[in-house]
Amino acid sequence: MMKLNGILPALVTPFDAAGKVDHDTLASILEHQLKAGVSGFVPLGSTGEYYALANDERRQVLATVKEVVGDRGTLIAGANGSCTREVLEQIKQTVDAGYNNLLIAPPYYALPSQEELLAHYNTILETFPEINVVLYNYPVRTNVEVGLDVIAALHEHPRVIGIKESSGNLLRAIEIGEKYKGLQLSCGSDDQALDFYLWGADSWICGPANIFPEKVVAFHKAFTGGDIRGAQQIMRSLFPAMANLESGKFVQKVKYGAELAGFKVGPARAPLLPLTDDEKAEFRKVFEASQQ
Repeated sequence: MMKLNGILPALVTPFDAAGKVDHDTLASILEHQLKAGVSGFVPLGSTGEYYALANDERRQVLATVKEVVGDRGTLIAGANGSCTREVLEQIKQTVDAGYNNLLIAPPYYALPSQEELLAHYNTILETFPEINVVLYNYPVRTNVEVGLDVIAALHEHPRVIGIKESSGNLLRAIEIGEKYKGLQLSCGSDDQALDFYLWGADSWICGPANIFPEKVVAFHKAFTGGDIRGAQQIMRSLFPAMANLESGKFVQKVKYGAELAGFKVGPARAPLLPLTDDEKAEFRKVFEASQQ
C-alpha cells in the first residue's frame, strides 16, 4: 500500500492579470515547496478551486504539476463532480495525465444516501483497477459525509488507502484512526494538525503549506522525530493564522497568504470576492506574527 506521509500541499491554482492559469508561477510554487521539504502535492482540490476551472485548465494544471515534480514527490489529484458519470470522466483524464492516486469526495449537489455513496465509490474502484483512492470527507462543501458505515465497508479494500478528514470533528477523526487501522488518516483540518498526529496521522494535506511550507514541514519533522513539545511550539506560533483561515474565506486567505509569501497567485475566481482591506490587514497581522 502506498504510504501517505509528510506534508502534502493542497495546491492553490495561480491566475495571472488576465485571469488565466499562471503556469510559470505554479512551477515556482512547486519548486519552492519542494525545497522546503514537502513530500508531494495535491492539485485540483478545493484550495485549488477545482470547481472553478474549465476542463482544459484542469488538464493543463495536471500536466504542469506532473512535469515539474516528476518523481520528486507523491502526487494525489482531485477528480470530482456532481454525479458518477462526471467523476468517471474526470478520473479518466486524470489517469491519462499520468496520475494513479486520486482524492475523491462525495458528489456535490446530488446529496446521495450512504448506500448510494458506497455504490459510487465501488463503481470508481471497479472501473479503474489501476488507481488508489483517498476518501475526502469535507461535508461543509459537499453537504454529504463519508459516513462510518461507508468507511467500514471500504477500509480493508487494498486500493482505498486513506482518508483526508476535513470535517473539523476531532472525535470522528479519533474514531477513524483507532477503529479502522487499515485506512491511513490524513489531516485535512489545519487547525487540528497536532491533534491528528497525536492520534495516528502521518500526513497533512495542507492548504497553509502554500503560505509557510518551511514551518509546516518543521512541524512534521519535529513530531515524527519525537520532539512533541517542539511540534507544539510550532503549531502554537501558527495557530492564530490557522484560526483566521478557518474563520471564513479560506481560499481567498490562502491566496493572499501566498502573496505575502512572495507569489503573485491572483484572486479567487467568482463567485468568491476579494478580501476587504480590513480582512487583509487582519490576516497580515497573524501572518507576520507567525514569522517571528
